[in-house]
Amino acid sequence: MASFSKKEKLKSKKLIEQLFVEGKSVKAFPIRLLYTKCEFDDVQFKAGVTAPKKKFKNAVDRNRVKRLLRESYRLNKHLLFNNVEGNFAFLFLYLGNTMPNAKEVDKAMTKLLEAFIKKESHEKSDQ
Repeated sequence: MASFSKKEKLKSKKLIEQLFVEGKSVKAFPIRLLYTKCEFDDVQFKAGVTAPKKKFKNAVDRNRVKRLLRESYRLNKHLLFNNVEGNFAFLFLYLGNTMPNAKEVDKAMTKLLEAFIKKESHEKSDQ
């Protein structure tokens, strides 16, 4: 059973700022993933989600987009556990202009996580 517990949520303001400054990025439209390697004691990954106020004026719509992103991450994070070494902080940014449905978010999330795994395994082999 997949869960997204409180420990796995990215809440540190400092860490979020660090993601924007020195984080690496992967994109699978309409989602962009900012990530950086970190050290956590309790979990392997911490994740946060965001939707732009500029494109979704109503808080209800922004919250819906964020809920879809969180749920999609929760269902697909199993892809990461056996394929990635180290601890990471993730921030999922929604880039689309229209309200997504669960199916398209799920498809993009799967593509995005696979792209992340591919990118990380390449960087690991380059070192």
